Amino acid sequence: MPDRDLVGLRIRNTENVQDKVVGISLRRRDQLKADVVWSVLGKVIQSNARFALTDRLEVHLDHVRMPAGNGRVKTKGRSLDLLSAIKKSIVVKAAFLCLAHALIIAMAKVNDDSKFKSYRNGYGLKEPVEELLKASGVDLSNGGGFKELQQFQQYLSDYKIIVFDGLYPDRVMFSGNSLSAEKLYLLYDRNNEHYNVITNLKGAMAKKYICNGCDTVR
Repeated sequence: MPDRDLVGLRIRNTENVQDKVVGISLRRRDQLKADVVWSVLGKVIQSNARFALTDRLEVHLDHVRMPAGNGRVKTKGRSLDLLSAIKKSIVVKAAFLCLAHALIIAMAKVNDDSKFKSYRNGYGLKEPVEELLKASGVDLSNGGGFKELQQFQQYLSDYKIIVFDGLYPDRVMFSGNSLSAEKLYLLYDRNNEHYNVITNLKGAMAKKYICNGCDTVR
């Protein structure tokens, strides 16, 4: 697992169901050290008075894959790249700093900016992307994850950033805390670790109805 992913442990005694489940809360993979795990196991033995050496322990590993949009391109079967290319409602740009690129394109679409067509075709993006990064103070040198999305949302308070995890209308990976009616819809491609722009949510998800209040698509 990449160091940026979140992992956690839940340990329970299957022989005595009254014993409490002991766990390690979600943390970065590189922060889950062996001594921490052994410490938790020690607490299980000490806290459970009925624990015996013959009892069976069950360990559950929770794994949360964290996004990191780097703009890398890989081809793997019928990828989201191909599916997205078929849909005119999705803008795919395999560019470094893809999260910033996607936000600039999405804002241009929402604002009916005359530069949208140029941005969509990959022209004239360098300057506005650099200005956005400088003004927001967001560093995308290691990709764009939840932290960077939250930073962008704080700066772009006039918009609400919503990120879908692939072409699944029920998988909202990020929903900004802004109350703005101006929505910036993005699509995260996990295979390519890349952010794309959704210009038409109903068309992208092949659905007929959108609730603008809760962003439900069906």
